[in-house]
Amino acid sequence: MQLRQVRDIAYQLLPGAQRQTTDIVIERDGLITVRPPLRMTPEQVDTTVLSKRMWIYRNLAEWRSLNATRVVREWVNGESFPYLGSNYRLLLVPEQDTPLQLKDGRFQLLRSVIAAGDTEAGHKAFENFYREKGQARFTDRVAHLAPKVGVAPGAVFVKDIGYRWASCLKNGDLHFHWKCLMAPPTVIDYIVVHELCHIYHRDHSAAFWNEVDKVLPDFRERKEWLRVRGAELDL
Repeated sequence: MQLRQVRDIAYQLLPGAQRQTTDIVIERDGLITVRPPLRMTPEQVDTTVLSKRMWIYRNLAEWRSLNATRVVREWVNGESFPYLGSNYRLLLVPEQDTPLQLKDGRFQLLRSVIAAGDTEAGHKAFENFYREKGQARFTDRVAHLAPKVGVAPGAVFVKDIGYRWASCLKNGDLHFHWKCLMAPPTVIDYIVVHELCHIYHRDHSAAFWNEVDKVLPDFRERKEWLRVRGAELDL
């Protein structure tokens, strides 16, 4: 990967792939990533990016608008934290067997975890919760949806994968960001189907979206939810 600049557009050039078109994506953190066909030189990619600059400007402006109200959560009683599309209030408790649990309609967090002002420890407790729940859910949903797509994926991992919601490796392994567990189940299924279809098509061509549509005819609504509401899925 290399960072390139063409006029006022900085972008990350990803390794080329066996594909017919150049894939330009505005990632969750606002980074522009570009994955070209193998045959293209970096200079040719620059030309392609420049030709798409108006599309890039519009989508960057939209990204900034959607992320202007990014949620900043506080580690106090009553703060709201999302899980599977629903919001649950935080309750700091003096003692329990685990640092964090969802019980009686609340996220119950050990007060000692953040007693010394260690917000990073609170963040880690939630991340571990989402990872644990996510491993079971994504493993189950992949097993359920893979036959519908008609693919045999590899292993499933739930982890911090930076600015992406998910990724499909060349060997068929699937990686999902733990923050996906904040989204509704219908959106989670869209993310799963999206990655499963990448086993067929490594790009976002019309053929790729046709495969997604076969399994989820309403994928556009699910995709739109993630585009508009994705900034809320954070700690």
